[in-house]
Amino acid sequence: MVRTPLTPEQIAAGRRLGAHLRAARGDRPLDEIARAASMSAETLRKIESGRLFTPAFGSVVALSVALGIDVQDLADAWLSVAGSAIAPAS
Repeated sequence: MVRTPLTPEQIAAGRRLGAHLRAARGDRPLDEIARAASMSAETLRKIESGRLFTPAFGSVVALSVALGIDVQDLADAWLSVAGSAIAPAS
């Protein structure tokens, strides 16, 4: 199965999500949050830096729990500035 390339909007949404997660982590060590979310530090580093644009839903939920933030906050970060949802690539 060939994966459809992400749109520029989806890439931007992934970068917003990563920046939001990085800000929410604050001064807490990356490896501590990654461990609490049951993921590798490298995976969290890729999400935060915007290199992993579409993390799995379970990863996003685990990060919301590990960071003590509402998953809706992360969904809002994913949304466009105009407030409309980013449509999946088809």
